[in-house]
Amino acid sequence: MTVTVDSRQLSFEEYCQLNDSDRRYELVNGELHLMNPPTMRHFFIAKFLERAFDAEIQRLQQPWTCVQGAGVRTGLAKSRLPDLMVVSIDAAMELLDRSAVFQTAPFLAVEIVSPSSSVDDYRYKRSEYGAIEIPEYWIVDGHDRKVTVLHLDEGFYEETIYADDKAIASKVFPELNVTATQIFAIGEKK
Repeated sequence: MTVTVDSRQLSFEEYCQLNDSDRRYELVNGELHLMNPPTMRHFFIAKFLERAFDAEIQRLQQPWTCVQGAGVRTGLAKSRLPDLMVVSIDAAMELLDRSAVFQTAPFLAVEIVSPSSSVDDYRYKRSEYGAIEIPEYWIVDGHDRKVTVLHLDEGFYEETIYADDKAIASKVFPELNVTATQIFAIGEKK
C-alpha cells in the first residue's frame, strides 16, 4: 500500500530539496507517497539485473551506467523511483552533488513489482514513462513469475511477456542473455 504522507502540494523543486534520508518517496501530483521498504528478494533481483546490464554496458563500451535508487521526473509535480535505470554517464555526472532525480528519460527503466505497487507499476508508471519517452520499460513480476518488456513505438508501448526459459529481448541490450527463470531463481532456497 502506498501512503500519502504530506497533504500539502509540493513542487518538483521542493521535492528535490527533501532531507529525509531514512525514507523513500515518490512525488505524485504534488503529494509525497511513502514507498514501502523492499524485500530481500527484491534486492536480489535488482542486483542480478544490475550486474547483467553492467556487463552489457561494458561489453558494448557504451558511456552508460546502471543505477538503483535514483528518481526520474515524469511530470510537472511528479517523480518516480524506478528500481533500476540505465542512463548516460554524462547525465549521472550532472547530478553528482545534487539530488539524484533525472530530468531526462533513461534508456531503460525497471520496476520490480511488490503487492503494494502492482497498479502503479502496470498502469500509472507505464503511462508516465511512455509520456516522457523512456524507450524500454521492464515490469518484473515475481508473483506471476513473468517479465513484461515494453518498447516505445510511435508514442505507445508495445508489450511482450516473458516467462520460463524464453530469452528476454531487449532493444537497449540486443545480445542480453537473460530469462525469467534466471531472474526469479535469485534468492530461492536450494
